[in-house]
Parts: sequence; C-alpha cells; structure tokens
Amino acid sequence: MKWLSEIRKVGFILIFICTILSSCQKEIKKENTKIVETSRVDYLPYYNDESFTPHWLIPNSKEEKEFHKISDFKLVNQLGDTISQKSFENKIYVTDFFFTSCPGICEKMTGNMIKVQEAFEKDENVLLLSHSVTPSIDSVSVLKTYADNFGVIENKWHLVTGDKSEIYDLGRNNYFVENDLGVPKDINDFLHTENFLLIDKNKHIRGIYNGLNRASIAQLIIDIKALKLEG
Repeated sequence: MKWLSEIRKVGFILIFICTILSSCQKEIKKENTKIVETSRVDYLPYYNDESFTPHWLIPNSKEEKEFHKISDFKLVNQLGDTISQKSFENKIYVTDFFFTSCPGICEKMTGNMIKVQEAFEKDENVLLLSHSVTPSIDSVSVLKTYADNFGVIENKWHLVTGDKSEIYDLGRNNYFVENDLGVPKDINDFLHTENFLLIDKNKHIRGIYNGLNRASIAQLIIDIKALKLEG
C-alpha cells in the first residue's frame, strides 16, 4: 500500500499550495482595493473652462501658478459676515449653487453636502461654500433659518448671498458650473446646476462632481483627501 501513502502525500502538498495561492490572491485583492480607495492618480487634474478638459500639471510649477484661478469676490454669509477669497486663504473648499425655495434637487444637494461636512467636520483646512442664485429672496435671515434646519456648522459651511451679477459671473465664468456648452447666457437666464466643484488652496478648480450622485460624492471625499496630501 506504499502507492496509497504516496498519493496522500501528493494530495497534502497540493492542498498546501492551493491554500498559499488563495491567501496571496486575497492579499493582492485587498491591497488593490486600498489603492482604489485612496487615490486614482498622483495629482488631481486642473480645469480652466466649461468643457472640463483635464490638464495634468505639476503642483507649484510655473504653469500651475499661471493657470486659471477663481477671482476674488465679496459676499455675505448666513451670519451676516463678509466672505471673500481671504476667508478661504490656504484652505481647500467645495462649492455649489442653490436657492432655499428650491422645490426639487437642492435639498438632495444639501443632504450630500452635509455628508462632506461630516467627513471633514474636525478638519479646519476644508471648508464649504454655497451660493444663493436668488439673492434677492435669500436674505441673511433666510439663509440662517435654512442653515439651522439642515445642521450647517457655522464658519465651516458658508451659505452666501449678495449681488446677483457677481454670483452669476462667478458661477458661469469662474466655476463653469453650467453644462450648456457654447450657449450664451446673461443675468436674466436662471443659473441652476447640480454640480459641486473642488477648489484647492491656490484657488484652482481640481474636480467637478454630481451633487445628486452618491458615488460622485464618495469620490469627492476621496479626492479631498488626495488633495490634502499635495501640501
């Protein structure tokens, strides 16, 4: 029965090899998952127009320093405080456009922005900025009530009102939030979009996300973490 003993030995060896291979595959899969969850690329791309064509620049390079930046602005938040680019100095921020009387998508967008707020609640280097596109209706007191109803954290998330032409110019000519490529619009054309924009410490646009989509919001949170690693 020597041959039976040899077969058993071979069987034990095969089982051992299969176990090792299976373990290695699980580790590789696990490691790959970690990579996907942290970052897709070495650096996030830069954007400078409504087509949102990615530009792969090296942070702090001459080309990056001369690239499109968000212009300065002067608006008022839900606390009655003046908000400008100085309020976001050396900060990463996420921005969008909404209005408090919106019957449809705005509440969903606000709910998703709350998820971003929760993810970086204790991180003073990440802020949120929501512009009212009906500033004549959304006064400071109206924005304060809205902020209180949704759990907006003061000085973390700024809901702003102000001059309508300035807000619309920011939306269309700085953040490029509307998707209607090549369609000319003016102050009389209503500005409304579900897009969230990710802005870096140097006021460059580094990402655009669907404010109604869970997967897109999850990617936004991942990208903020990746942006923080750029220093």
